[in-house]
Amino acid sequence: MRYQISGKQIDIGEALQTHVKEELGTAVAKYAERPTDAQVIFSRSASEFICEAVVHLSTGLTAQASARAHEIYAAFEGCREKMEKQLRRYKRRLKDHHRDREEPVELFGASSYILASDGEDTESEPDSLQPIIVAEMETKIPSLSVGEAVMQMELAGAPVLVFRNEGKDVVNVVYRRDDGNIGWIDP
Repeated sequence: MRYQISGKQIDIGEALQTHVKEELGTAVAKYAERPTDAQVIFSRSASEFICEAVVHLSTGLTAQASARAHEIYAAFEGCREKMEKQLRRYKRRLKDHHRDREEPVELFGASSYILASDGEDTESEPDSLQPIIVAEMETKIPSLSVGEAVMQMELAGAPVLVFRNEGKDVVNVVYRRDDGNIGWIDP
């Protein structure tokens, strides 16, 4: 597994990097069969250290966790425990969904836009109905089953996931509803 361990405006030493590689590697290997890379970022907010970790699996799934503590090692341990808990919780699902999958999840290219809010009063009539595009970037849309999409959304902690449904070969959306349930849009 490839590691990218960095600090935002703080210096992290070799001892911490070695500790992260050993502990995170052990935790991820216990529950995920083929992790490809991990990104761990340490930062500081007032008197607390923040550790954010993202682990990509070869199946296309991404798990992420973060934790805060007054000591940097404690922040990492909290993050590692959250990551381990996520992967443990979904181990059966990961095995069930990916046992027969021989190749990684197929990804399709798409455009992603960030639209600017006009900041004006909502009561006034806009000059144009065209939104202002702040940024345009490329993104990848995975080809997943509905169960895999829900699992990916929960592992990533995302409120919504756009994916191509493997069964119907059309674009679908899963999202977390306000009542705590999962919504699925299948056009």
